[in-house]
Amino acid sequence: MKKVVSMKNIYSKLLAGEKQKKNPVLATIIETIGSSPQVPGASAVFSAEGLLFGTVGGGPLEASAQRAAQRAILEKKSSLLSLSLTGKNVSEEEAVCGGEAVVLIDADPGEHESTFRHLEESLKNRIPGVLTTFIQPLGGGGVSVTRSWTPQARIFQRRSDALGPLHRDELEKCMASGKAKLLKPLSTETGETRSGNLLFLEPLFPPSHLVIAGAGHIGRALTHLGSLLDFVVTVIDDRAEFANKDNLPDADRIVVGEIGKTIKNYPVTRDTYLVIVTRGHSGDAEALRGCIDSGAAYIGMIGSATKIKLMRNKFLKEGWATASLWKRIHTPIGIPIQSKTVQEIAVSIAAELVLVRNRVQDRLWSDQ
Repeated sequence: MKKVVSMKNIYSKLLAGEKQKKNPVLATIIETIGSSPQVPGASAVFSAEGLLFGTVGGGPLEASAQRAAQRAILEKKSSLLSLSLTGKNVSEEEAVCGGEAVVLIDADPGEHESTFRHLEESLKNRIPGVLTTFIQPLGGGGVSVTRSWTPQARIFQRRSDALGPLHRDELEKCMASGKAKLLKPLSTETGETRSGNLLFLEPLFPPSHLVIAGAGHIGRALTHLGSLLDFVVTVIDDRAEFANKDNLPDADRIVVGEIGKTIKNYPVTRDTYLVIVTRGHSGDAEALRGCIDSGAAYIGMIGSATKIKLMRNKFLKEGWATASLWKRIHTPIGIPIQSKTVQEIAVSIAAELVLVRNRVQDRLWSDQ
């Protein structure tokens, strides 16, 4: 499964937070063996006071990473942290996974600000790529960290020599799999492994866009869940008293305007997810008319079986949709979990969004 990130990813947050926090340290899992609480690429940022944001899995792993990060702040030295999660070195109360993990402790991520800004700009322009981190051992247990960003187009045009001639294909493999990978670089002269050197490849993809038509109770709850799930969330409503930051603190963008017209003019892509939860039947129909023939990855509309049947008949009779177009609509919306409350309905919709997104992501960027 591809790692889905947004402009709110760990690197963008790091760029924004560096001005407020001194000496942030970036911890990233670069390798796991067996079972572990997180996968390679999972990252967290620490200060002298503790965790700022992100996670490497919580529990004893994160506690060890935090201690290593605080040492890095004092010693001003990056390092590798190898941890066994077998339970031999943790209390009985801690969760035990049974595997092993290697964590890179980057004592000075600000040194790579230029690389992170290139990464951020690429993702903003919906260009995926691979973040390459070269790790070289130094004396006294420290390591040096060098990072570079390679956009997808450059990778598949085979113009990148970031890994040397013996590893040029690894970037392509990394993008195709969508999974972070740890390599031991070879010498370009001898073909032998350079002792101690490591190369961590992390594919990063633009965020999915979630557009919610309706700023009422369900729209508000879903905005919060969508943000937690790393969607870039836009909410559209024609009522300024609902479509505002006080009511929708987690929204990335709020649009006050005629719902159908706004959705029709919205720049929908194959990675856009449209959810229709307006305050009534006519509002839902207006919103659906504006997007039913779009190329969105997902279109979902709330409604009872009776409402859906009546609306389908209306759309087919008026020529607003064909039978095949209507089949694309997820309605009744959400995964059936016998939801009753607003929050439960939002959870069922969010679960369906995740299900569809995980299916879409594996093929979305392969033909770019």
